[in-house]
Amino acid sequence: MKVIAYNIRPEEKEWLVLANYKKHDITIIANSLTSDTLSFAVGKEALLVFNNDYLNEAMIQGLKALGIKYIATSSFATDHLDLTAAGFAGIKVANVLLETGSKDPKLRMEQVIKNLDQWAAGKCVGKACCCQNDCATIKALK
Repeated sequence: MKVIAYNIRPEEKEWLVLANYKKHDITIIANSLTSDTLSFAVGKEALLVFNNDYLNEAMIQGLKALGIKYIATSSFATDHLDLTAAGFAGIKVANVLLETGSKDPKLRMEQVIKNLDQWAAGKCVGKACCCQNDCATIKALK
């Protein structure tokens, strides 16, 4: 899966690279995701964001237009994402499960890669799913 990761800190970058182990083609950008850096996502399927990147409806529509199908946040919180707009755009969203240790960058990056692995295999991410879509699989897990 082709992925772009914005606003990644050095300690998170190391754990992301280790957790990924060359499975996904991840482009790492130090800049925050803004309207000026949105174009870096051209040709990517998935977006990895952190909780200080705010994705409103306009940003999500821009990502959809560039071909983004999945958004993975490396945080438990999702208040920085407009989940309703993502649902209308048909973009799947996943977070890091609270029990994975939201303060531990290694565990968070492992969860992010697990979410990408599931999406790449055409599967649901299970309890990490934050989608607003009506998915029978998710409803059965809750």
